[in-house]
Amino acid sequence: MAHHHLRLSTTATTTTTTTSSSPRSDPPHPPRHDLVSPFGKLDGLDDDDFREAAYEVFFTACRSSPGFGSRSVVAYYNAASLDDGGDGSSSFGSGPGSPLKPPGVGMAVTSRVKRALGLKMIKRPPPSRRNSLSNSNNNNNNNPSSPGGGGSPRVGFTVPGAAEAGRMRRPKTSAEIMRQQMGVTEQSDNRLRKTLMRTLVGQMGRRAETIILPLELLRHLKPSEFSDAHEYHQWQKRQLKILETGLIIHPSIPLDKSDPSAAKLRSILKSAETKAVDTGKNSETMRALCNAVVALAWRSPDGGPTDICRWADGYPLNVEIYLSLVRSIFDTKDETLVLDEVDELLELMKKTWSTLGMNRSMHNLCFAWVLFEQYVVTGQCETDLLGASLTMLAEVGNDAKKVDREEVYVKMLACVLSAMKKWCEKRLLDYHGNFDKGTVGIMENIVPLVFSAGKILEEDVPCYVTSPQEKGDDYSSGNKVDYYIRSSSRNVFAKMLEDQNANGTTIIEAAKVSEVLIKLARETEELASKEKDIFSPVLKKWHPVSAGVAAATLHSCYGTLLKQYLTGVSSSSSSSLMNETILVLQRAGKLEKVLVQMVVEDSADCEDGGKAVVREMIPYEVDTIILKLLKQWIQEKLKLGKENIQRAKETETWNPKSKTEPYAHSASEMVRFAKESIESFFEIPVNVSENLVYDLTDGLEHLFGDYITFIASCGSKQSYLPTLPPLTRCNRDSKFLKLWKRAACKVGLEDPSHTMNGGSDQGNHPRPSTSRGTQRLYIRLNTLHYILSKLHSLDKTLSLSPKVTPPKSRFGNRRQLGSSYFEHSRSAIKAATQHVSEVAAYRLIFLDSGPVFYSSLYVGDVVNTRIKPALRILKQNLTLLCAIVTDRAQPLALKEVMRASFEAYLMVLLAGGGSRIFSRLDHAMIEEDFESLKRVFCACGEGLMGEDEVAREAETVEGVVALMGESTERLVEDFSIVACESSGMGVGVAGFGRKLPMPPTTGRWNRTDPNTILRVLCHRDDRAANHFLKRTFHLAKRGGSFG
Repeated sequence: MAHHHLRLSTTATTTTTTTSSSPRSDPPHPPRHDLVSPFGKLDGLDDDDFREAAYEVFFTACRSSPGFGSRSVVAYYNAASLDDGGDGSSSFGSGPGSPLKPPGVGMAVTSRVKRALGLKMIKRPPPSRRNSLSNSNNNNNNNPSSPGGGGSPRVGFTVPGAAEAGRMRRPKTSAEIMRQQMGVTEQSDNRLRKTLMRTLVGQMGRRAETIILPLELLRHLKPSEFSDAHEYHQWQKRQLKILETGLIIHPSIPLDKSDPSAAKLRSILKSAETKAVDTGKNSETMRALCNAVVALAWRSPDGGPTDICRWADGYPLNVEIYLSLVRSIFDTKDETLVLDEVDELLELMKKTWSTLGMNRSMHNLCFAWVLFEQYVVTGQCETDLLGASLTMLAEVGNDAKKVDREEVYVKMLACVLSAMKKWCEKRLLDYHGNFDKGTVGIMENIVPLVFSAGKILEEDVPCYVTSPQEKGDDYSSGNKVDYYIRSSSRNVFAKMLEDQNANGTTIIEAAKVSEVLIKLARETEELASKEKDIFSPVLKKWHPVSAGVAAATLHSCYGTLLKQYLTGVSSSSSSSLMNETILVLQRAGKLEKVLVQMVVEDSADCEDGGKAVVREMIPYEVDTIILKLLKQWIQEKLKLGKENIQRAKETETWNPKSKTEPYAHSASEMVRFAKESIESFFEIPVNVSENLVYDLTDGLEHLFGDYITFIASCGSKQSYLPTLPPLTRCNRDSKFLKLWKRAACKVGLEDPSHTMNGGSDQGNHPRPSTSRGTQRLYIRLNTLHYILSKLHSLDKTLSLSPKVTPPKSRFGNRRQLGSSYFEHSRSAIKAATQHVSEVAAYRLIFLDSGPVFYSSLYVGDVVNTRIKPALRILKQNLTLLCAIVTDRAQPLALKEVMRASFEAYLMVLLAGGGSRIFSRLDHAMIEEDFESLKRVFCACGEGLMGEDEVAREAETVEGVVALMGESTERLVEDFSIVACESSGMGVGVAGFGRKLPMPPTTGRWNRTDPNTILRVLCHRDDRAANHFLKRTFHLAKRGGSFG
């Protein structure tokens, strides 16, 4: 039915009798539409077939009406002389009782039907006059297809007054209008007239419903009356298909499947597919066809005799044929207009009811459908047609209430109203896309049409299945409109989202999602405003809070999209994406406020003030989500920081990043990570609370603490201290030295003291002995001070940021005025710096400088193993230290080196093992060496260490050196006193037969420590000391090794 509304213009008459097909020319295609026929599709038949059949039935039923008479010698005027302005559409001649004067063949000037339906009259231009009858006659002579020019013969005489009548333009007859409206060619019309004339010979009073028209046409029309065999065959197949559809496929009376007449008809139809049936008088096939058709058509419901043949009254064939008739009421020049002659045309169409099995109720239903259909197929531009269809539905509603309804009518009613309702609801379910400011008035007709159709279906159509939205006791027009509003709002929102994707794909790039959501929020706000201004005034007639419902629906749609978006970005810690997410949330919050305000305003007159609709709107909770996202972002950042630290632990080599950046590469990464995290945090377009800042800084402090602990994980000084040798009494001429000197005399070897000094060349040209490991410890020191310096910058950034919202209560502020966000990190760096400096110093002195310091100083004797070579190496090492360690770290590093040097010197004096022997005479040299050692640190750097500081650290060593200048007797006496005091025995107890206790080794050397004095005695080279140690503690003599 897609092209059923096409009409042939009045200029579409044929120009030759030799064309191979019907010479109709189709007008331009109408706008496409999605209206589906409620009657389905009959296989093998199209709109043209129905149109031809409809005209044949119509003409047959109206043959006795004025203007439908057969052509005869009394038809004084040919078609060309009486047509509408010479456009080629002919009159059908005047019947015996038809008057010749124009007023007798015209239609009513005004239309009662159009007035009742609210349709406007067609304004025609005033009629023009002919120049002369001879001009039209000349045209006819030049047109071989016209009746007067090569067609059927005409009478050659002239009736008096004919010329004058020909000059006047008369209104068209009903037959002329219908032929023109239905696009029937003159050849087809002539063939139909001839058939009826031959059929009704001697039977002029025969009723139309007793004529099996397709059979009569097949009997009386021969192939010679068509342009060629193909045209005849196609025409014959159409007639046979009409018979098959009306008698076998869709008969009005059910047909037994084993009916022999039906089987015979099917056989003939099958053979006719490839070859035309012989319709001659002597044709057995034609005789069999006639018998089968007559037998099938003259059946009655009860099997008894009947006076009506049934060949076109089966549903839906009868409806399709009748619809083709009713569609002819529309003007071919403007298909949105109904002809002014519609009253008389509809009255004539009633004559077909007996043939087609129609009645007034079915006519009203078909008329309502055709008006509605025409509104749709003509581009929905003429709202009068929609209004007329709505008016006819009122008649349909009255008909539907009748108790004597036929079953076929109820079936038609369900199909037609369901199709109308479905099409209208499809528009209403997306009214934002189908209507605008200029066409919103159409909704005022569509909405009541839906309600009217729905009401009839629900009340008067048994077993009508309602949609899920129509179920329930509280279903009303308001609920329907509520459903339309929600559906259309969802559809237009989906369309807006689809329009954002320019390339037509279904997935929008992640980088554009935030931008799309922000733009979508703005468009949603505009859409809500449009709803309020344009659609709500119309829909409020059926729904009191239509704008509020639309706002709630849009709120839900955007909320769903927002939720999906937030789910997608929740796993990302990208700062840029976080910023975009915050912007999206802020824009969503603004949209939510607008929509909620719209609901409140629209619900002002409601009993609950719109609370029900507002409760339906699930809040976006923008502030809560932003806070959650910020915390989640912080956690993701801290997690990334932990990964960086773990990677540093696995890969850090503690080599300087560069000459100008003498700290670990991982430290710069750590600081950069913290800086970028803080900057990114404040780049997020939202103010943050002080507590949220602490969530970030506490996490960063934890990371810094972990990294500082990693830096300080470099061992301890104890691992570099040599093991204390056992206490022994001095034996000057030990076996080792005797054997060494004896061997040296034989082979010319040097004294072991010289060998341990490293040789004279090394002493004249010393080189730094700082190992790579010690230098890496210096890098650790630099790294700690680098982090410390950057913490101040981070503190400043945090303190001065204008985006930090201070706590409302002073008790909520965790940070004291002027304090740092990284106090714990600062304390940890201070402790770590002390530890690393200490470890580096002990490694430098005891490991790197061990060969020239602890391992060789004063070995054998003091005179030949003085401290000078070790001091040269020490100076070089200190110079290298100052070159590597940053200025801020140098004082502590040098101080720890000094402490380590002093401790090493004490260990040489007190725990140097059996290779070291001192006499009281060595005191001066030892004292001088220590003074030299002190001067090295006093002179190191530019005021890095003051003399007072060096003196304080040297007091312990100087006290021990002073002990070495004491006499043995004095040392023994002092030892006895302090040993007794420290053990709790009391002074002088040892002289009364009590044995002196062995003092424990504490490692804290000083001149008042009994263990320190005992060690001085153990290294004293004289008999008194040796005797005291042997007698008091039974100490063994030294063996042949270097302690």
